[in-house]
Amino acid sequence: MRPVYLAIGILAAICGAIGAVLPLVPTVPFLILAAFCFAKSNPAWEQKLLDHPHWGPQLRDWRDRRAVSRKSKFMAVGAMGLGAIFTYFTLGLPWAYGSVAILVTCGAWIITRNE
Repeated sequence: MRPVYLAIGILAAICGAIGAVLPLVPTVPFLILAAFCFAKSNPAWEQKLLDHPHWGPQLRDWRDRRAVSRKSKFMAVGAMGLGAIFTYFTLGLPWAYGSVAILVTCGAWIITRNE
């Protein structure tokens, strides 16, 4: 199973890196998945993620307390809201309903996490 976890971890880390530079693409959820997979396949790589100066504190908060900071919650829900508005103006209905459904479902889950 280690090679599978390693492959998923690498893919998740790549997606997280893409999310760091593209708007509306999440970063931290992919890095959380990468850290989880690296913990089971390559602990040194997990430690590199946890030691990262920008993303490390968020990853450690999630790992240790299942917590999301208030600022991160605001940013995530705000980005999803902008994504729903963007979808409405570019694709219109009914596609915007999908974005709103994701916003409501994922946004509610994010907001209810510990701080």
